Amino acid sequence: MTEQPQTDAVQQDDAFLHSCMYFTTNRLSRAITRMADEAFATTGLAPAYGYLIRLVVGKPGITQKELSEKLYITPSTLTRFIDKLEGKQLVERQVQGKTVLVYPTDKGKELVPSLRQASHTLKEKYQAILGKELADQLTHAHELASEQLER
Repeated sequence: MTEQPQTDAVQQDDAFLHSCMYFTTNRLSRAITRMADEAFATTGLAPAYGYLIRLVVGKPGITQKELSEKLYITPSTLTRFIDKLEGKQLVERQVQGKTVLVYPTDKGKELVPSLRQASHTLKEKYQAILGKELADQLTHAHELASEQLER
């Protein structure tokens, strides 16, 4: 009879995981990251690098500060990303005073169609699984929650 209370206690102890935003968000993050990695595999870049290039191509001469803010990453992380993309000759930096501007190279610009396709493939895949309405609702809810929690 002592096993029943322990089993109930274990079930009760792990039940909190399913109502914990931290746990469920990380679980969702791992799932969507796997899907994004698969979708972007054809580009030879991780999704974060692909989105960075798309921003740089969309606004040549964008500042590192603006990129950091748009991608919600720290300046030091962004610097590492740009270092890697410069090494692949996809972007280049130009210093103007204390401001660092980032420009796409021709090689970087050539990647944009495949990066857009990868983004489209990713969206199609999760919409096929979740349904367009739920996918849109989740995206919107996550955006709102992020804005509120970051205040």
